[in-house]
Amino acid sequence: MSSVTGSPLAADRPVRDRQKILLVDDSPENLVSLEAALDGLGQDLVLAQSGTEALRHLLENDFAAILLDVKMPEMDGFQTAELIRSRKRSRHTPILFLTGYKSDEHLFRGYDLGAVDFLFKPIVPEILRSKVGVFVELSRNTALLRHQTEVLGKAEQKFRSLLEAAPDAMIISSEDGLISLVNSQAEVLFGYPREELMGRNIHLLVPGWSGLTASAGSHEEVRARRKNANEFPAEISLSPLVTEEGLLVTSAIRDITERKKADAEIRELNLRLEQRVAERTRELLESNRALQQSNDDLSQFAYAASHDLQEPLRMVSLYSELLGKKYAGHLDEKADQFISFIVNGAQRMEMLLKDLLTYSRVGSDNEEPAVPVACEAVMQKVLLNLHASIDENGAVITWRDLPVVQAHEIRLVQLFQNLVSNAIKYRRAEPPRIQITAERRNSDWCFSVQDNGIGIKRDYAQQVFGIFKRLHGNTYPGTGIGLAICQRIVEGYGGRIWVDSTLGEGSRFCFTLPPGAVQVQEQGARNG
Repeated sequence: MSSVTGSPLAADRPVRDRQKILLVDDSPENLVSLEAALDGLGQDLVLAQSGTEALRHLLENDFAAILLDVKMPEMDGFQTAELIRSRKRSRHTPILFLTGYKSDEHLFRGYDLGAVDFLFKPIVPEILRSKVGVFVELSRNTALLRHQTEVLGKAEQKFRSLLEAAPDAMIISSEDGLISLVNSQAEVLFGYPREELMGRNIHLLVPGWSGLTASAGSHEEVRARRKNANEFPAEISLSPLVTEEGLLVTSAIRDITERKKADAEIRELNLRLEQRVAERTRELLESNRALQQSNDDLSQFAYAASHDLQEPLRMVSLYSELLGKKYAGHLDEKADQFISFIVNGAQRMEMLLKDLLTYSRVGSDNEEPAVPVACEAVMQKVLLNLHASIDENGAVITWRDLPVVQAHEIRLVQLFQNLVSNAIKYRRAEPPRIQITAERRNSDWCFSVQDNGIGIKRDYAQQVFGIFKRLHGNTYPGTGIGLAICQRIVEGYGGRIWVDSTLGEGSRFCFTLPPGAVQVQEQGARNG
């Protein structure tokens, strides 16, 4: 006979909280009586009618208690108990012997076999339940303690694994510094086997260690010492943990020798770079001062040369003209031609000196500060200055929505007048058509002066801005300095100037200027 039963209360109790109780008696009536008496405990009752059957159940299950009848055929209770105690798994399982008569011999033998109690028949149900209930509770607490021990064991194993996997030396100690746990990195870093470190003070490794000031995540640089007495710079991070045994401090220690060396090299490199930058800056400042002085000297020379040469040149030109008027036709044809050459040369030289003087004055330090200038008003003045040339060539000049820029009005008049004058001068057979536009590009204004003139070969697009640079010789009037003046004006305001042109189809001169304080409202098209 073998069965497992439980009371109605057992169904309400979680399976993991129910304990198994083994009832062994060769009398079915006694088993029924025991089952009825223990039914109120709400546990799982396993029934067996022989020692052999009981041992079979013990192979498969653990029990909170075993109620074992002493007198049974084939194998009595004492023999069964002896076999139960011989197995490691059931060595400490509580055994309560059931017997119908008292015998000192039975008592001695039973207690000798590890019995915890004797119950004499007829058994009182209340006493039975009370005694068995104690062992059930004891078994439950034992199982809970075992489970907690397993959980703690797994947690400790996980903690130790994490500790071993840490890239830094990890040392766990009391707040006084007594070491209780180290990882393999600590052995490698300090040269001590961990058995030698256990129970020692962490000050042996880090003389300046202070767990009393530990705060979570705190970092500091310290001096650490290896077993061979060599010291090295280290970074230590302290993490305190309050436990039942007191405060534990985890010290993560890292050798920063290489980092300190790298930091020193970086500082040295930065110092050298700063020194080099300072030297280079001084060189550039000196070079800039020398260049500025050279430019100033050149401007002063150009101004002085052009100004001082104008008077004698004007005298040469005047007397050459008088000589030509007075003796024209009175000398031979060669003499008249030579006098004409002298007059034309003097006039061209006078124009060159005048343009050179203008070029030297562009961007002078003596100028007033730049102010907002309306380009619409500038174009009106340009039209007025070029009125005769515009009428003579039938030129049409249009513009729309020209902005306000930060500049000097006289310079802008010079800039636009030179570009418009060039567009009229280098015309084709058809009347000149000149369109001036402006658009905002990033933080600057970009202007465009488009014409339908003779155009420029792409190879000469940059050369046209050179001083005294003329692509057409004396075919067209001028000195070749106009576009150089334009470039100097534009670059003086931090802008740039360039030309896009196709030979025989016209040119488009573009330049950028900084914006002014206000925006001119739409004015509509202008024609001249």
